[in-house]
Amino acid sequence: MVDVLSVRFGLAGKDALMGAKRKSYTPKYRQEAAHLVIDTGRTVVAVAGEIGVGEALLGRWVAIERSRMDDPPGAVDADERAELVRLRREVAELRMDREFLKKAAAFFVAENSNLSRRSQ
Repeated sequence: MVDVLSVRFGLAGKDALMGAKRKSYTPKYRQEAAHLVIDTGRTVVAVAGEIGVGEALLGRWVAIERSRMDDPPGAVDADERAELVRLRREVAELRMDREFLKKAAAFFVAENSNLSRRSQ
């Protein structure tokens, strides 16, 4: 992060970032990260966010790894894509149901404890 005083006094740029070091990743790490996308079918965006790597960087690693593969897995066809959309929608609905049930359970626990206090 650039210091406000550095910007104000014209020290932004190279001088402000001195000592900042680029992250470096081992070839093994790059390969494994690329295979998280290739083997699981998850999006580059999802995997990049999960492992804390830039999307463009991970996308390059995936492209390189796919070019190295003899028989890379094909893209998802229309039927599989439709099923993925349906399943993601279903997962979202189930998560909302679960959140509602958690809140309902907490409400009834609180209500029950209030009733037991009143009867005492």
